[in-house]
Amino acid sequence: MSTPIRLYTQATPNGLKVSILLELLGLKYDVTPIDFSKNEQKEDWYLKLNPNGRIPTIVDTSTNTILAETAAIMQYLVDTYDKENKFSYKIGTPLYYKQLEVLYFQMAGVGPMQGQMGHFKRAAPEKIPYAIERYENETKRLYSVVEEYLNRNKANGPFLVGDHLSIADIAVFTWANFLERGGIDIKPWPLLENWIESIAKLPAVQVGLNVPKRD
Repeated sequence: MSTPIRLYTQATPNGLKVSILLELLGLKYDVTPIDFSKNEQKEDWYLKLNPNGRIPTIVDTSTNTILAETAAIMQYLVDTYDKENKFSYKIGTPLYYKQLEVLYFQMAGVGPMQGQMGHFKRAAPEKIPYAIERYENETKRLYSVVEEYLNRNKANGPFLVGDHLSIADIAVFTWANFLERGGIDIKPWPLLENWIESIAKLPAVQVGLNVPKRD
């Protein structure tokens, strides 16, 4: 039996943000994996849902909502389904805006720079040392900023904002969780290392990291 929420996704840092949040919120949802090898994200049926041709996209028939862009999706999910602010902060409060600051920092900085680093290190048809060095150095700089966010907030626990896990943490976590696989040593950032470990061991996060399910 289908649920009102359908997630079109793949197991990338961006896709995992949404599956993890759905699991943390305890929401039932159906998954449609998007096959990059077949370029499904560029097919007409998918572009009608998401004109940018990227993942993830969410369709919630209970509210007639179709959304792409992970920051928008995550904000929608907590605004709609997290009324007790278990993974968010109350709209209009200082912590709400700090949450947005970190969320946008991830969207504008961490994701694009780390993504470019990964591309030039693993996928580019030729190795371009300048590009690899540029994006690797910027990725490291951005994670030193993440370390500083954790340092400034350490009195409240291992969270980027406030005193509990929020969409700000989730958005950065899925990218940080790929750092070592990208050849980046996280030992220089002890708060970051502890923060990654504390989030990764949460049962809902473990389930969300396995969406779409792999054989």
